[in-house]
Amino acid sequence: MTQALPRTISLVIPAYNEEAYLPACLDAVMRNVASKALEIIVVDNNSTDGTKQVIERYPAVTYVFEPHKGITRARQAGLLNASGDIVAYVDADTVPPPGWIEQIARHFEADSTLACLSGPYSFYDLSGIRDRISTGWFITARPLYALTGYMMVGGNFAMPRAILHRMGGFDDSIEFYGEDADIAKRAKKFGKVLFSPSFVMPTSGRRLKKQGLLKMAGLYFINYLSIVFRSKPATRGYQDVR
Repeated sequence: MTQALPRTISLVIPAYNEEAYLPACLDAVMRNVASKALEIIVVDNNSTDGTKQVIERYPAVTYVFEPHKGITRARQAGLLNASGDIVAYVDADTVPPPGWIEQIARHFEADSTLACLSGPYSFYDLSGIRDRISTGWFITARPLYALTGYMMVGGNFAMPRAILHRMGGFDDSIEFYGEDADIAKRAKKFGKVLFSPSFVMPTSGRRLKKQGLLKMAGLYFINYLSIVFRSKPATRGYQDVR
């Protein structure tokens, strides 16, 4: 009996004006991910700062330019340039930890029905109580996940490339809020959407610090519910935080 070959993993990192955060992200990727990934793709989403120059310092990284600004457009450009069986996504202000890509490989190898793997953030630049409150959101949201069967965060997920194509890729009519819930909801039609508490991604809490914990919790909650019940986000506008 022929043994199936391990599935290959492409990592995609969208980046818009991320020269300040991208170096730490790529340093972590080189330490903890690159040796086990088929390719590392950074999508420059029409940056006007030194993002391209940062990427050029990492010869192992494939540079992709997406001229139309928007996170869903950048994710789609990454998908169209990826060749791995699994496409994993992180944000430019994340720091992928040791064992992260190994978890992806194990989960997809163990469960052939898995359509999407995601997990919570931890916030490396929020102190004490703010970090605990922010991370606690993922615990309070678990009843919603139990009811709907899907939940994910856009800066920490992986999906089979074939499923991403079958579901039509990313919805570029969604500018920002609700894009992760939309992906998870559509992925659910093709298999299990697993939100694993141990699949943790350290990320910056810059948006929470800039716009406030309560405001951000409210925006994410109302847009999640809007995707669940209306299949479109409640909020169109968003603020770039750099």
